[in-house]
Amino acid sequence: MLKLHINSDAPIAKVEPEIYGHFTEHIGGVFYDGIWVGEDSKVPNIRGLRAELVEKLRAINAPVIRWPGGCFAEIYDWRDGIGPRSERPVRINWWNRSDGRYEPNAVGTDEFIDFCRLTGAEPYIAANITSTTPLHIRDWIDYCNSPAGTTTLAKLREKNGSKEPYNVKYWGVGNETWGGGGDMTGETYAHEYRKYAEILNNTCAGLELICSGANHDDWRWAKDVLGIIENSGRHMAGFSLHFYCGTAGTATEFTDEEYYRQLSQALDITRAIDRNWGFVVGYGLERHARLVIDEWGCWHKGGSGPSSHMKDYGIEGAINNPDCVQNLFEQQSTMRDAIVAAATLNIFNNNAEKIKMATVAQLVNNLHCLFLAGGEYCICTPTYHVFDMMKGHMGGTALHVSGETGEINYHNQARNRDMALPNLSVSATIKDDIMTITAANLSVDSTAEALIQPTTYAYSDEEADIAILTSDDVHDHNMYEEPDKVKLSHKKSVFDGHISVPPYSVVTVTVKVK
Repeated sequence: MLKLHINSDAPIAKVEPEIYGHFTEHIGGVFYDGIWVGEDSKVPNIRGLRAELVEKLRAINAPVIRWPGGCFAEIYDWRDGIGPRSERPVRINWWNRSDGRYEPNAVGTDEFIDFCRLTGAEPYIAANITSTTPLHIRDWIDYCNSPAGTTTLAKLREKNGSKEPYNVKYWGVGNETWGGGGDMTGETYAHEYRKYAEILNNTCAGLELICSGANHDDWRWAKDVLGIIENSGRHMAGFSLHFYCGTAGTATEFTDEEYYRQLSQALDITRAIDRNWGFVVGYGLERHARLVIDEWGCWHKGGSGPSSHMKDYGIEGAINNPDCVQNLFEQQSTMRDAIVAAATLNIFNNNAEKIKMATVAQLVNNLHCLFLAGGEYCICTPTYHVFDMMKGHMGGTALHVSGETGEINYHNQARNRDMALPNLSVSATIKDDIMTITAANLSVDSTAEALIQPTTYAYSDEEADIAILTSDDVHDHNMYEEPDKVKLSHKKSVFDGHISVPPYSVVTVTVKVK
């Protein structure tokens, strides 16, 4: 039996609720017809937004939603997405060459804010600096945040249906500027950031500007950008980081070795966090450049999701392109993806002092999604259940967990070398005398037995809530015709610290302490 200790007298930091955030981009079927079905749709909707998806996001206390990209942001003009929908222009989408779809601009700023308000999430807007000016984004902030009746753009917002300001505080100053966002060098972007940030910061009070940070563990980008921004760091509230773990096998078909290889790639996010954080600390920007991991997750080859069989379900394609029969980058989510999600969120909890926000990519019909939706169908993936069972960590104080996590040894065929993984991934938080413990068993074939004890607290004699996400096969996933093949279960029991986690499964214990 593995023995671990929760060092309850050694807090790490508050787990910002925004660490459990989400990302939405105008790509494939994320919006059309994932989130947006249209006001005249037979699908139950709230002002055109899929009602079931809204309800399920509220159930997991979704804290923040990033929009409109991603790479789509690089060519987005916010003015295209306001006013009467019948008068909005149709544009070439960033992803047009990949899937042949055009952007109808049915969803713009007002619809996105409505979506956030309905779900209870804070909006996080990724602004385009690749093909616009600082004035362009300043006007967007003016439209969103200026008090009622004060400016021409505030009056335009009122004309479009919202008298009161949206008070959007999170603004990304560019997206992936090392790639699609201008193909810049770190030095070039740093000077652009200083220019944009000076203008944007002067627009209204309370803005939190997010600097476009590194891809994966590219420490050179962090060094070059932060070294130049250092003296103007007061205009920065976060430093972005993108991390995708590439596939091993396919989304639904993989060997045990490919399962472990995928997990090894996912756990490498710890190195990415440490490398980037090292430069944040080195330049003394801990207060201004906590990490914002606003794209993360598994990136499998597309085509495994239900949109590849749209016509079988009587769905003729996305709203804006009836000839399209597959959503770009759509992938299924198995128990392997659930384990990646749980282990990653545990890592975020255990690095709470370094991380301000994180948004998994993407919300629906895409990479590592929480939902698959089309027409009347809307189902939760195993990844959704992970966010549901771990929501109790949000806002709690992360505690150090030490002791035996065990070890899994396997031969990585891609690298042709022996490698090791921890058997258990564990994190613990406390809030108002309620302790939340999540343990993910990374083993594909054996149950993990552990004794987890706090150092200065004792578990109460009251029954704890024990949530369990497990399934008969690691390849299991949910489909339209079998939406609950993988589902979350709960039981009530007095908790003495002993925890039993089946193979490729996640257990979260919520227990009162004294």
